[in-house]
Amino acid sequence: MPATPSPLHRLGAFAAARRRTVLIAGAVLFLLAAAFGAGAQAALSLSRFEAPGSESATAEQILHQQFKDGSPNYVLLVTTKDGGTVDDPEVVAEGRKLTEDLAGREGVDTVGSYWSRGEHSALVSEDRSQALVVAWLQGTATEVRSELATITPDFTRDTKLLTVRPGGQDEVFRQVGEETRRDFLRAEAVVIPAVLLLLLWVYRRWSAAALTLGIGFFSVLATLAMLRGVTAFTEVSTFAANLALVLGLGLGLDYSLFIISRFREEMTATPGGSDADRHAAVVRTVASAGRTVLFSGFTVAASLAALFLFPFPFLQSFAWAGIAVVGSAAFGAVVLLPAALAAVGRRTLRPGRTDPAVETGRWYRNTLRVMRRPLLYGLPVLIALLALGAPFLGARFGLPDERVLPASASSRVVQEEIRTGFAAEETDALQIVTTGEATGNAPGPDYAERLSRVPGVFQVDTGSGTYRDGDRVGATTDPGRFEAGEHTRLTVVPDQEALAGDMARFVERVRAVDAPYTEVRVGGFPAAMTDFRGELLDRLPYVVALILLVTFVILFLMTGSLLIPAKATIANVLSLSVMFGVLVWVFQDGNLSGLLGFTASGRMEPSIPILMFCIAYGLSMDYEVFIMARIKEAYDRTGDNTSAVAEGIQRSAPLVTSAAAILALTFATYATGGVVFLKELGIGMALAVLVDALLIRTLLVPAFMGLAGKANWWAPAPLRRLHARYGISEAPAAEPPRQDLIEAK
Repeated sequence: MPATPSPLHRLGAFAAARRRTVLIAGAVLFLLAAAFGAGAQAALSLSRFEAPGSESATAEQILHQQFKDGSPNYVLLVTTKDGGTVDDPEVVAEGRKLTEDLAGREGVDTVGSYWSRGEHSALVSEDRSQALVVAWLQGTATEVRSELATITPDFTRDTKLLTVRPGGQDEVFRQVGEETRRDFLRAEAVVIPAVLLLLLWVYRRWSAAALTLGIGFFSVLATLAMLRGVTAFTEVSTFAANLALVLGLGLGLDYSLFIISRFREEMTATPGGSDADRHAAVVRTVASAGRTVLFSGFTVAASLAALFLFPFPFLQSFAWAGIAVVGSAAFGAVVLLPAALAAVGRRTLRPGRTDPAVETGRWYRNTLRVMRRPLLYGLPVLIALLALGAPFLGARFGLPDERVLPASASSRVVQEEIRTGFAAEETDALQIVTTGEATGNAPGPDYAERLSRVPGVFQVDTGSGTYRDGDRVGATTDPGRFEAGEHTRLTVVPDQEALAGDMARFVERVRAVDAPYTEVRVGGFPAAMTDFRGELLDRLPYVVALILLVTFVILFLMTGSLLIPAKATIANVLSLSVMFGVLVWVFQDGNLSGLLGFTASGRMEPSIPILMFCIAYGLSMDYEVFIMARIKEAYDRTGDNTSAVAEGIQRSAPLVTSAAAILALTFATYATGGVVFLKELGIGMALAVLVDALLIRTLLVPAFMGLAGKANWWAPAPLRRLHARYGISEAPAAEPPRQDLIEAK
């Protein structure tokens, strides 16, 4: 009795037999995705760095609800002309009028300025030629930055007495969003023709290149459409669209390369060229390579889905994007592409090309050479990887600022002038909200005095006055701003040295000051960023553990070995260490900053490296699955470790290196962008992919497997039985009768 066909056999048979129906349905899906996905950018949101439920978030909530105020998120830098000062009578009058104009603008909730808060305000520059108007706009990041898009042009002014330039945190990140959208369009214009040329070089066939690029386009458009759908019930960051472009093209092309490569093997092995032969080749391709694509996709999706463990919409957006990308790319590769291959058949094969025997291939010979002398080849690679990753030991994580933008960005120019010309930045003040009456022997003013003595504090503003270095230096012009029922507010303004140093340590010192109130909560931008970073790092071990566990299990199910998944984990960590080492050397320490066009801040914002870890680890396992599937297939057939490794690498390495080159190119396009976050993502990911494909998979992996020998395939008896029942393999299963594959005419 013939064996029951597997689900993938049946899927391949359906795609081959009903190719017209499948292709028409695919075209309809493509058009629907294009139509619905076209509106994705408008539906996506801008995000802030904040930790829901944290102390800083609660403090900000109380400010909003009880004080009808919040941490300033918008600022106007006012600069006098012709040697004037902000205290000149004409400037004072115009400054007050400017303050009133901004306060009267719809969408602006509260406004303060040097001219409204008095002599001891921190809103005046040290040479008194500049002053600030600060404002708070309530709403989500998207709502506020949408308002600023109309407010900023109106308040960019140049009069006889002064110039006015807008800035502030939300204005900086509004411009980051605009720059990101421009980078997205620029990347599309560059990457698509470049990828097409690479595909033509790989395939030497227009039909194969067009099919592969079509699956990549399908994945991008389907992902954008799905992201737009997700916005109906949760916030999705605009940065997710950038990931959709890069990963959608990259994975769509990766999986298509793998399917078409296997289809070419099957067609080359078929002596005839009949319709039945072509259909049988499609079925064998889906049943073997399709299985590997699905499990490979699962590893990438699992790595990115781990981002759901972070309670931040910004990072969760990339989890949604990753799942959508993998799902659409895998669907395109194992359903739509086989139907197309059944239609075009031998037109995907290289003209006049006869593939040489595996044993004569360049990769086969190179692998045998490495396995004969594993230490000679493996140790130098290991030393090089460790050396390139060493700078990561000096990583310093901190808060992002305006330097994520190009030097010419207007909001960055404003913030840099504030940094150099002002002793402190009130827009980066800590907002302390207390609840209950002052108790014990330490009344409220004593608390303010102690706060003002904390290293890094420029001044403390309270309802009873302004304090510097433990002394009261002036009265408050608007004491009502600091009282709301049972709540009291204190504003702790940091000096520039504190802002440039370890801001998290500064926030900890302020929070450690003994307070005579029932409850004390510290908010403001530095506290919000500190809480965000703390929550991020607290959850990071769980995210890493989940990714390692899931990928370990997948590789065990594929190989039946415990050593191979352990080896893959170590190899992936080495690959990622190179990426992180280069990130520190370039973006933290500033090497190559002139060439790449950015300004180093001496620290890195932590969420982007975490995102890159999840993406890069998933892609590394993607290539590991591709290679190990072919090695395991050869080992199951021959039982010889050395020849199986050489054959598996010979069959997969050309594919992996081609896929890596294309994926690296798509990531590298963001190196030319204006936002430092995207430069980090582009350069770091391109480097990680190339190192993984060119050094890890083709040198370190065969060296390790040569050293381990038959121990590569060891597992205890219970796990061997588990693998025998649930394991996966790329070896072909029983095929249904050929006549069942042919569509009735």
